[in-house]
Amino acid sequence: MASSLPRPSHADNTQLLPLSDAQSPLSTVVYELSQQVQAAMDNMLKMITEIDQSSAGIIEDIEKCKDSALERKRTLEEEKERFQKAAYSVLDMLNNRESS
Repeated sequence: MASSLPRPSHADNTQLLPLSDAQSPLSTVVYELSQQVQAAMDNMLKMITEIDQSSAGIIEDIEKCKDSALERKRTLEEEKERFQKAAYSVLDMLNNRESS
């Protein structure tokens, strides 16, 4: 049974490039592109590492500030209690003086 596809003639074969000549420019382009992608990925990895290090430092600073704020809050609460006690004492003294 004969194929319905036309058979290439000798003239058609002369217009085709040898396989190695056709692959060479394409291989070069693919190789260069893969090198560029690899370089971009390496740069992104470096940036991610720098961001991770910076964020770790920022998180540490935030924790320190948080601890400092909590300590300051405790101090202010203690001062508030002392002032309230002093104010109540003064009010009690004034009330006792008026009562006498």
